[in-house]
Amino acid sequence: MVNFAKMMDNVKASEIRELLALTQRPEVTSFAGGLPAPELFPVQDFKKACDAVLDEQGTVALQYGTTDGWAPLRKQIAERMLAKNSIHADPKDILLTAGSQQGLDYAGRVFLDPGDVVIMESPSYLGAINAFKLSQPRFVEIPTDENGMIMSELEKVLATTKNVKLIYVIPDFQNPSGRTWPLERRKEFMEIITKYEIPVVEDNPYGDLRYKGEFLPALKSMDTKNLVIYLGTFSKILAPGTRIAWMCANPEYINKFNLLAQAAVLQTSTFGAMAVSKYLEMFDIDAHVEKIRAVYGHRAGVMVQAMKDYFPEGVTFTDPDGGLFTWAVLPDYIDTKVMASQCLAKNVAYVPGAGFFPNGGNNHCMRLNYSCAGDEQIVNGIRIIGDIIKANLK
Repeated sequence: MVNFAKMMDNVKASEIRELLALTQRPEVTSFAGGLPAPELFPVQDFKKACDAVLDEQGTVALQYGTTDGWAPLRKQIAERMLAKNSIHADPKDILLTAGSQQGLDYAGRVFLDPGDVVIMESPSYLGAINAFKLSQPRFVEIPTDENGMIMSELEKVLATTKNVKLIYVIPDFQNPSGRTWPLERRKEFMEIITKYEIPVVEDNPYGDLRYKGEFLPALKSMDTKNLVIYLGTFSKILAPGTRIAWMCANPEYINKFNLLAQAAVLQTSTFGAMAVSKYLEMFDIDAHVEKIRAVYGHRAGVMVQAMKDYFPEGVTFTDPDGGLFTWAVLPDYIDTKVMASQCLAKNVAYVPGAGFFPNGGNNHCMRLNYSCAGDEQIVNGIRIIGDIIKANLK
């Protein structure tokens, strides 16, 4: 009999991935994924960038590279973070990763021993929960309101809890809730973090996708003690298939992440990084992002209006200012996992909310994605979900 490592007891199949496998049928309207719309991928422009890389530096692109990643791209990322997120960073403080998920894995492994505490918003990103579980920590959830994490509750936990090693947050258009922290809450958070000196993972995959209101500075831009590890990615603004993302942190942290990368993957794709770099050089990515924002902003508006029209009284939901998701909270006696099967029987899919709470419970929530569906699909799908919610009301 084969004995597997105890770590594998904490590795569970992603509910989202399993659900997505069920939604591949063309007749299913899926609000389940967090996928960018494939019709918006800049296929022809990216092909030109790839061709240019192979024509100009093909032998370099197809060879091994350094663990920290293609230096010109790290320089471009540093310049973009300064322009877009008010983050001052040296390229040497950036490590390229195979998607933000790899950055989450590295953060968990570097900071968490079994039994250590990781603090997260309640709810929080399922992928981060699964990544951190490998290190066998204890999860402490901080309650949230319409403006994100409640800072008085965070302060209480930090004042009374031992072995807090890491805090994970998504201040912009959070997955799954769609909420965004206002400026004052960001400032308050950084005051608390500076006081307690706890490392923070600031995950920002959606920050460029704002449809309403003003762009807000990243937590990393307010970081006076170099505690914040900033995760960024090209998945949502270019294409997830490139698997090019990055971590930005102080040199001590980056050195630890670099050592892990050497052991785990040696490096991210040289060709992928060079292709993304060449795309940034040849084309205007901000003009491309504007097109994405216009489409997603429209689809978000269609979904929110449909929820207003078809969801019954007693159901609350977010009206996001950006990102890919809205979050609905139903009466607490309705199990959205059970209801998901009822919806799937009507060819509509969403993600039940329980998986976004590391300590369980909250079976009456759901996450809805609007980026990959057209107007008619959104309206009809939300109408069907609304009818099934009504059928489950007491």
